[in-house]
Amino acid sequence: MSQTEVSRIKPPLVPLATLIGRELRNEKVEKPFVKYGQAALAKKGEDYFLIKLDCHRIPGNTSTTFSVFAIFDGHNGISAAIFAKEHLLGNVLSAIPQGVSREKWLQALPRALVAGFVKTDIEFQQKGETSGTTVTFVVIDKWTVTVASVGDSRCILDTQGGVVSLLTVDHRLEENEEERERVTASGGEVGRLNVFGGNEVGPLRCWPGGLCLSRSIGDTDVGEYIVPIPHVKQVKLSNAGGRLIIASDGIWDTLSSDMAAKSCRGLPAELAAKLVVKEALRSRGLKDDTTCLVVDIIPSDQPILLPSTPRKKQNVLTSLFGKSANKLSAVGVVEELFEEGSAMLSERLGKDFPSDPNSGIFKCAVCQADQPANENLSMNSGPFFSPSSKPWEGPFLCAKCRRKKDAMEGKRPIKPTITV
Repeated sequence: MSQTEVSRIKPPLVPLATLIGRELRNEKVEKPFVKYGQAALAKKGEDYFLIKLDCHRIPGNTSTTFSVFAIFDGHNGISAAIFAKEHLLGNVLSAIPQGVSREKWLQALPRALVAGFVKTDIEFQQKGETSGTTVTFVVIDKWTVTVASVGDSRCILDTQGGVVSLLTVDHRLEENEEERERVTASGGEVGRLNVFGGNEVGPLRCWPGGLCLSRSIGDTDVGEYIVPIPHVKQVKLSNAGGRLIIASDGIWDTLSSDMAAKSCRGLPAELAAKLVVKEALRSRGLKDDTTCLVVDIIPSDQPILLPSTPRKKQNVLTSLFGKSANKLSAVGVVEELFEEGSAMLSERLGKDFPSDPNSGIFKCAVCQADQPANENLSMNSGPFFSPSSKPWEGPFLCAKCRRKKDAMEGKRPIKPTITV
């Protein structure tokens, strides 16, 4: 599926503190309703999904509620998809400092998503199973939407202006040249399946293993250059709201993003999800597991999301600079807060991960395990360094997570330690 089917314009990012400050000053902006629908048809039975509406940034405080929606499209078995569904959310939340403000929580979320994905991958690989899964993981906190993804499941946003924007990036080797270059630079081989007579057939795959994707959770038998580091995008909707369509590739192999959005506009979320699946099946039948979540983020003063009226100019993301918030709200503008897709862990975790070196105990930025100073630690600063490796430009990592980082970057092969 081509990434160019949706126009993507790169405006300046708007500081999160600026947006939250506007929310606090504008008494008319209330917490939106979140309504959803789900539909699925199974071919192999490897798709799983997660819907959780009652999460809390501060445990027990109902005023800090946020929602999570996710799709896990498994391959080579179901165990990785099930494991990610059961453990990923907890691993993400454990990487966010406790007791921080909403602004700080949202700022920490993209980095916590990276840590949570990598930790989940390490934990699953320790089980010694070889299945894998794509993940599209969506966090909704009031008008702020944060999406993390590996693989080729997808999340799109349809706003009041009739503009459809991609919130994910497909990690298919066939279509992502940057990922092909990364895989080969890390020691993998990319090519098509050879059949009798030397003919090449099918999509580009990574060898060994033959996986068509460059990022996933699991896939122990394929190679560490298939990484679990997600593309993360964070946006803020106007108070006109918007619709998210989250679906596995059983949908996107048949429907473009625009086709999926147009097929269900004006319908309630529950019916919309069923219609998207029906439209995909009508085009080519049931060729793969097909799962769709439709999530409407609706202003509190209207019962349903109003039908979109397409605008002639297809601008996807627009900055607030030089314009009034009221005018932008009327046309359903989406403001981009954050986007990063690098597969380099040091670039994603940053250098300022919270720690207290004075305590003599260091917390690993990935697995969150506390490590005494005399353990094999890797860090970007401080008095203690691993004797076996030089410091790296990143936060504290325990020995296990440092080995994982090195393996993902092609520095050394790694075989997971199987936990019985």
